[in-house]
Amino acid sequence: MAMVKKGSRLITVDGTAYRWRVRGRPTYEQGLVRSPLTYAVEHAETSGTTLVVTTNQPHPSNWFGTQGSPILPAQVADSVRTALTNGWTPKSPGSPFHLDLSAGFDSSH
Repeated sequence: MAMVKKGSRLITVDGTAYRWRVRGRPTYEQGLVRSPLTYAVEHAETSGTTLVVTTNQPHPSNWFGTQGSPILPAQVADSVRTALTNGWTPKSPGSPFHLDLSAGFDSSH
C-alpha cells in the first residue's frame, strides 16, 4: 500500500529518492507516551515495501507535553541505509519492513 503523499518529504539517500512521513496525529498509545514515534519511508517513484521505523522518541503531539527531538533528514537517511543493509527491498512488493530503533524509549512521564 502506498504512503499518503500529503505531508511527506522527499529525501535522497546515496543517489536514490525516497519519500518519508511522520504521522500527524499520534495513535492512542503514542498519545499516552506508552509507545514511541514511528515514521514511514518508501521509494519515491516505485511503490513497493514500506519501511516503518520505530524511534526512541515520544510523538511530538503526545497528550502529556513530553518533549522529544524532531526527526531530522540525517536520521532518516541513516535509517534507510540500516534497513537496506538488513534486507529492506523498497521496490519489491510485500509487507512493511520494520526497523526498531526504540532502545532507550522512556514511557514514564
